[in-house]
Amino acid sequence: PEEQLSLAEPEWSDIHVVTGALKLFLRELPEPLVPYDLFDPFVDAIKLPESQERVQRVAELVQDLPPNNYATLRYLLAHLRRVMERADANRMTRHNIGIVFGPTLLRGQREPGSLAAGMAQQSQAVELLLEHFEHIFPA
Repeated sequence: PEEQLSLAEPEWSDIHVVTGALKLFLRELPEPLVPYDLFDPFVDAIKLPESQERVQRVAELVQDLPPNNYATLRYLLAHLRRVMERADANRMTRHNIGIVFGPTLLRGQREPGSLAAGMAQQSQAVELLLEHFEHIFPA
């Protein structure tokens, strides 16, 4: 029989437990929300010198996501933007959210040569998605 879970239980009142569970779920997916074949193009887009060009390229890449990945990523980022609005209380600035969720949402199939450089680009990609949400995910 399937295990029943009640979010009313006290252990779920700690936001860190809920966030940890969400990140674990996303990490355990067979493929990240940004599929492996789009990881390198995302990293390349983040490296573009012009801000407008970066945003446009990421917007194009997001359109290439499978429909379920697109919808899930859009929903999650919309929620994270609401979390960001309360950064004065929760310290979850756009930068901090990028650090926390970047490696979970975008990761290469093989470990990059420089893990630190890869993590920086993963977090920058999430920051860009959050900052330019309306342009990248039009209503």
